[in-house]
Amino acid sequence: MCQKAVVGVVGVLLVVAGAAGAINAKGCTPLDAWTFDKIIPKFHAALVKFDVSYPYGKKHQEFTKLSAAGRGSPELLVAEVGVKDYGDMENMDLAERFGVKKEEFPKVMLFVDGRDKPIVFEGEFKNEELKKFIRKNSQVYIGLEGCLETFDRIVDKFMVSENQAEKKSLLRDAENAWDTLKSPSDRKIAETYVKVMRKVMEKGRKFVKQEKTRVEGLMTGKITEEKKEEMEGRLNILKSFIHEEL
Repeated sequence: MCQKAVVGVVGVLLVVAGAAGAINAKGCTPLDAWTFDKIIPKFHAALVKFDVSYPYGKKHQEFTKLSAAGRGSPELLVAEVGVKDYGDMENMDLAERFGVKKEEFPKVMLFVDGRDKPIVFEGEFKNEELKKFIRKNSQVYIGLEGCLETFDRIVDKFMVSENQAEKKSLLRDAENAWDTLKSPSDRKIAETYVKVMRKVMEKGRKFVKQEKTRVEGLMTGKITEEKKEEMEGRLNILKSFIHEEL
């Protein structure tokens, strides 16, 4: 194959890979006219973004954060409908069905079990505002990225309890829940919850804010992307203990 042909093929592959990466954000399910009505009813709540076929930019990045945060919410579906206004007009029928116009992209709607019509998101297009929108209009839990519902709910009780026996019981509940997890990534998250709970038992509630300050300090230094991601996950779990940004 000649050099120009190779360069051309590589270029096409990079564009395709970039486009696929744009719409297939972690935790986000692409929907079309055939799958929409099959999948949406299976969830108590479904947050759906109508957008161009290959979305990009700050709003898409914020939606991607929301999608990642929703991984621990089994009753919530985070989905995306990529619409084309050219060629085969892919998903244009879905956009028209819900009255979404091209100039409104990205437009987000929340479909809640028991409601006849979706609820349109009209706030500032940011991750935390989207979370508030979900919580306000449904009973669905959604925490920060890297947090798990089971452990957040245990921590809610753990941090308000003044009874040491009850706190020990809740710690055992967390340890037992940790033992049931199969996913290595979820087990690592659960381990962090349990370790923080043990430290709170030992040192008191002040440990959480002290540890949060320590982690934030580490994140200002020179660390690898992998370590930064790990620290961000730990920081979000610590925020669950003190209910910041939730």
